[in-house]
Amino acid sequence: MTVELITGFAGTPHIGSDDVGAFNAGLVGPGDYALATGNQLKATMSNANTIAVQSGDAVLNGRHVHLTGTTTATVQSGTQGQKRNDLAVLRYTKNTTTCVETCSLVVLKGTPTTGTPADPAHNTGSILDGVATHDMPLYRIPLDGITVGTLVPLFNVLKPMKDVWDSLTQRVKTAWRVPYSSGNVLLARMGSLCIMTGNVKFNQSGGNNYSKASETLPAGYRPTEGNTMIGRFTYDGGQFNLLSQPSGEVTMLGNPGSAYACTSAAWFTNDPMPA
Repeated sequence: MTVELITGFAGTPHIGSDDVGAFNAGLVGPGDYALATGNQLKATMSNANTIAVQSGDAVLNGRHVHLTGTTTATVQSGTQGQKRNDLAVLRYTKNTTTCVETCSLVVLKGTPTTGTPADPAHNTGSILDGVATHDMPLYRIPLDGITVGTLVPLFNVLKPMKDVWDSLTQRVKTAWRVPYSSGNVLLARMGSLCIMTGNVKFNQSGGNNYSKASETLPAGYRPTEGNTMIGRFTYDGGQFNLLSQPSGEVTMLGNPGSAYACTSAAWFTNDPMPA
């Protein structure tokens, strides 16, 4: 049968995990992802030999896996004088005889070395292609001798569709007073992207070498990284640059030149959307 109505009454059971898996993969993507539910699979080492992964949901090539509470797996002790990388993975398996599918938390042991350790191999084939075993890496577990280092997350958390929709549709704007000027430029935001654009007349000249401005960027528009360029005002013979910190502090570089000057700049913010 080449055409099948999955979400329709057929008179007999006809919906399988392959049907639901293909549907999920079409919605969220064909890879491996955590969802923004529960504790989002956060993990700690409860002791030197036990990794504890908290509640959450994952989608492995379309297969939905739910961790209702903390799940643990054993980490073998390290060796003095050697380093090792282990991997904590969610392992999907399918019994090729009974077709029963299961998923469990497994720790894959790496190879000890006195040099730079490598991650152990894991099963990367796609469930969508019919493989019987697939691993979703969750954490790298670095060991230096018998000491366990900081867990390294290896998965992406998908944002809910509401957050994606909000990031695409929310737009806000305000006027912002430029240092050394009585003029304003447009400060606008769409989703997490901010822009500054406009033309102003500067009131004075003066060299600046990372001088702090009295003006600051308002909350809602502050950049994610330090020394982010938020304005580059250019005029014949010079330029005047504005940089900002995640705190909103603005520093100045260059000479405003008592000139008319235009600017256009863009950057990303993690601030909550302003009202």
